[in-house]
Amino acid sequence: MIQQDPEDPLLFVFFNEIGIINQLAQHRLEQTFPPGFKISHFSVLNHFARLGGEWSPSRLARSFQVTKGAMTNTLGWLSKTGYVEIRPDPNDKRGKLVTITEAGRQMRDQAVAAIAPILQEVGQQFPAEEIAKVLPLLQAMRQFLDRERDEK
Repeated sequence: MIQQDPEDPLLFVFFNEIGIINQLAQHRLEQTFPPGFKISHFSVLNHFARLGGEWSPSRLARSFQVTKGAMTNTLGWLSKTGYVEIRPDPNDKRGKLVTITEAGRQMRDQAVAAIAPILQEVGQQFPAEEIAKVLPLLQAMRQFLDRERDEK
């Protein structure tokens, strides 16, 4: 077991663990995806599946806290594969709007189905009751950090 420096602040250790879990989980999930399909692609499709609507590339970039260039690359790949549609914004001649396509919804659903065995394996190690105990704290932390991001 890796030892944590006892001098590290508790919240640093907390966020460090979340970061490591995120890296490990993303790598494991990406291994189940088709070649070329990355977590960034899945995340955008999942975002649309959850929230729907039309989003400008810059709004998506802000939402994911990535550069416009990074989001442009992600959207370019998703558009090329037919998973999103990018069209001119009728209210802003320079702007664009992005929506998920039916193929994008299907790909997102396939990706969720592909990770089901991983989720089941994790669920066997960590019972739903234990996950349910920490979920409110994690959700509250996310909401706090999201508010702080928007206010700055």
